[in-house]
Amino acid sequence: MSNDILIENGLLIPMTQGRPVIENSSVLISNGIIQDAGRAEIFSRYDVKTCIDAKGKIIMPGLVNCHTHLPMSMFRGFADDLPLDVWLNEHIFPAEAKQVNPETVEKWAYHSCTEMLLSGTTTCCDGYFYEENVVKAVAASGIRAVAGQGIIDFPAPGVPDPLQNINIAVDFVKRTKDRYANIYPSIFCHSAYTCSARTLIKAKSAASDLGVMFQIHAAETENEKNMVKEAGKSSIIEYLELTGVLDENTLLVHGVWIDDDDIELIKKAGAKVAHCPESNMKLASGIAPVTSLIERKVAVGLGTDGCASNNDHDLFGEMDTAAKLHKIALMDPCAMDAGTVLEMATIKGAEAIGLGSVTGSIEKGKKADIILVDTDKPHMNPMYNPFSALVYSAKASDVSLVMVGGRILVQNGKLL
Repeated sequence: MSNDILIENGLLIPMTQGRPVIENSSVLISNGIIQDAGRAEIFSRYDVKTCIDAKGKIIMPGLVNCHTHLPMSMFRGFADDLPLDVWLNEHIFPAEAKQVNPETVEKWAYHSCTEMLLSGTTTCCDGYFYEENVVKAVAASGIRAVAGQGIIDFPAPGVPDPLQNINIAVDFVKRTKDRYANIYPSIFCHSAYTCSARTLIKAKSAASDLGVMFQIHAAETENEKNMVKEAGKSSIIEYLELTGVLDENTLLVHGVWIDDDDIELIKKAGAKVAHCPESNMKLASGIAPVTSLIERKVAVGLGTDGCASNNDHDLFGEMDTAAKLHKIALMDPCAMDAGTVLEMATIKGAEAIGLGSVTGSIEKGKKADIILVDTDKPHMNPMYNPFSALVYSAKASDVSLVMVGGRILVQNGKLL
């Protein structure tokens, strides 16, 4: 039997049920698919073309960034230290009107993809305008992505006539679906305060008809409810439920200002949540009740948001922040343990964006989206608990190898 790649001699953290940690392990990959994973001795019978020595390294699934605006790396560091409404309406939207075009979108989306790959992210979920150009950049980089065409009820980049916003999104999905092996189109309504109930209903209906995920910023700020006149006395989540937006193919981004009743609605609908702690902190939006969502079995993934409100795509830093933020918010050092946070950045993140059967863990039949993390660094030693080491000690620069679908994109910490 001849197979493509064998990663051997590493500490395997497959992120499967029970959170096993397996020393002296190997992963067998053929045609981009994981064929087997476990202790090294079981692989002696295979004839392998390529061997990768993972001694001194952790073998783990690539990280999943559940919320990005890839082209917005062009605004990294622009208009920092402002409230969300001022930042968005007085700075970001006007800047986008001047600077966003197909060429800048493609250039800076690619820039973001390289940043993510170098820091161990193998899958992301994006939402922006000119998303067809984002897709070109994503395809060129080799990263796996859910790509959502943005919808908003006023003139936007690439959509000068808001009456065409849904048609443009539908056309994008039809042109993109099944065209790329690693790219999954989506429809992204910016928010309930920038999209009318009619737009939300039509966009969600289109996403359902096309069989793709629907994304929306939801309950990000305390004032958001007051910005949605159509909501009346309903919460944002209740309003979205009433419009028929909530179901198992809906990703709610942020979910900061939600209560127990909202969480019950999210759970009942099977909707998912993307948690973006650093963006929420930087814009002083608040702290999402993530522990309550997880306790109620809602799939919650971790996201960086765009570089204009973070200002990076580093999920290792995001994991560290998420774990510590919820401990201090709840005054409980046991809250958001390292294993839970690592799940949010891998398998739970994959589930949140509808790719749980494709990526997020190392097990037979899944795509070989795998990273190696170097443990031979002073800040990684001693390592009593590898989950804790990855969440609290590891840095993006510790990622030495990245592969997506079995294709090596980063080797020895360098982009190929």
